[in-house]
Amino acid sequence: MLAIENLRVPGPAGAIEVDLQDPGPIRRGIALIAHPNPLQGGSKDNKVVTTLARCFSRLGYVALRPNFRGVGETAGLHDQGVGETDDLVAVARYAMKRFETEHLVLAGFSFGSFIQTRVAKQLAHDRLILVGAAVSRFKHETVAPSTLVIHGEVDDVVPLSGVLDWARPQNLPVVVIPGGEHFFHGRLAQLSQIVTDWCR
Repeated sequence: MLAIENLRVPGPAGAIEVDLQDPGPIRRGIALIAHPNPLQGGSKDNKVVTTLARCFSRLGYVALRPNFRGVGETAGLHDQGVGETDDLVAVARYAMKRFETEHLVLAGFSFGSFIQTRVAKQLAHDRLILVGAAVSRFKHETVAPSTLVIHGEVDDVVPLSGVLDWARPQNLPVVVIPGGEHFFHGRLAQLSQIVTDWCR
């Protein structure tokens, strides 16, 4: 198990609390993972987010899990996605400079997927993984065709039909986990395997 470094990265509204796992010599890039809606209890410690971090670490990525504004030790107040986007851009730039690499994967769960579509647009970056994308609740940006979209078949928070409606005009494939719901209870290993296969 890799040690977790708890950081305070400077951001537009103050310090951003970030957990970082560095795989060391096998390092092949950076994975920045965004958590679900903080107004509904979302944080960097969400089980889908930590599952993704462990997955990326095994694959040789430096995994970063920031807390959004007003969560944990991150400064500021919830900003409907605007300030949160700016904060994640700041964390991405910090990590790329620290580890001297442009190889970055952006991953987001639920509200975090909305933020990451905005970050991808700002950074002109197309390596993107969206899990349980909250497209019916927040206006997601159009994404690159290479984007990995993973959704539960019986998601009762964001219905699969809404994700397909969003993906269809973009000709964007959606990986559906049969029987999976929004938080992927009992399906985290399957989620991890899908991400692993995509990254290889």
